[in-house]
This record gives sequence, structure tokens and C-alpha cells, in this order.
Amino acid sequence: MQSLEHSLDILAIAPHPDDAEISVGGTLVTCRRQGLRVGVLDLTNGEPTPHGSPEIRARETAAATKVLQLDWRQNLGLPNRTLEHTLAARRQLATIFRLTRPRILLAPYWEDSHPDHVAATSLIEAARFWSKLSRTDMPGEPFHPPQIFYYFSIHLRVHPQPAFVFDISDSIEEKLASARCYESQFITGRSQEFPTPLDDIRDRARYWGWSIGSKFGEPFANRESVRIGSFKTMMDFKH
Repeated sequence: MQSLEHSLDILAIAPHPDDAEISVGGTLVTCRRQGLRVGVLDLTNGEPTPHGSPEIRARETAAATKVLQLDWRQNLGLPNRTLEHTLAARRQLATIFRLTRPRILLAPYWEDSHPDHVAATSLIEAARFWSKLSRTDMPGEPFHPPQIFYYFSIHLRVHPQPAFVFDISDSIEEKLASARCYESQFITGRSQEFPTPLDDIRDRARYWGWSIGSKFGEPFANRESVRIGSFKTMMDFKH
């Protein structure tokens, strides 16, 4: 695993390479520009797919990582298509949390038709709890990530109500460029007539931006209360 000189501020956990780019790519870029340390942990290599391979996907992930300018990225090496919330996987992920010590976790929304996504959410929530355990032989010191927010990477045709929408107006181009790196998933073998998968990614971001009176946005859900100490940052909202 890549070494860290400092803890991460934000860690996005993605079931497959490209999930983070599709769902939170703009948020990660914006947070990085704000001076936060951001990382992505892919749980699987996402293969097999019709036009991909482990080698192709690794190259695409490296290119997307460069676009996002991440401080850290790793792959947990769990099996694609048969991702399960096992005790062994929970231990692996909890160890990552103890070593990277993120202040905020970004996880898939808990309801989806993709079994890997549902399993990932369950795994992340349990590993978050396990990472604080003492009297264990897991590497690293006990640590409980303070916040977990859920991003929308949903295959169901549903429209959940988000807890908040993150403004990515200044990072939409990087978000789209990072998604475009996954040529095997979004370009090869696909019709390039409108709407393409990249059109869908942009248009969803445009809708969520519209919902907060901005150009582009990325939505997040939450199960817990969020502390607010000032309304100053919310006063620029406009319909």
C-alpha cells in the first residue's frame, strides 16, 4: 500500500474503478483544490467487462487518478461481480481506515439493483465500526471515521432525496475528463449518438446543480445528523 505522510481528509470507497469518477469526481477535485487530502479506494478491479481487461482497467484508472490529482489511491483486490461482506473483507477495509485515518468516508447509496454496490455499503459501514476496535491484531491504531456520506451511483431508475448537493461548477470538466479515461466502459463498442453515457453523467450533474441554484452538482445522502456552526456558507444559495 502507498505510504501516507499525513492522514486523509476524504476517502471515497468505490465498488469498481470508475464509480468514484462518475459519482464524486467533481467533489474530489474541488476538495483537493481547497487544500484537503483526498483518496480513493477501489474494492475490485471491475473486470470482466465486454471491452475491458484487468490491464486495460488499471491503465484507465491510472489516467483518471492523474486527472483527479488524488493524494492516494489503492485497490483492495476483492472479487468483482461476487463482492460480499465477509469478515475477511471487513478486516481488510477496517485496516485501511486505521492506516489512512480519513475524516470523511464517501460510500455508495445503500439501495441499488447492483449487488456489488449494496454489498459495498454494508461492508463499509461495518468496517467503519471495526476500525475503532482495541485489543485486536489489526495493524494501525484504533480510529473511527467521524462522518460517512453516501453518493449516488444507482442503477435503479429512482430519484432519492439527497441530504445536500456539493457544488462542482468549477470542476465539471475534470469530472468528465476522468470518466472519459475509462474508454473501455463508456466509448468502445457503444453508440456515440446522443445520449451517450458521458452525456448522462454531465446531464445528471447539471440537474443537481440546478437544484441548488448552481451550474453543476453532486448529491449526497446521510443517515446521521450533520453539525453546522454557521449559516454564512449557505447564504449564497439562489433559486
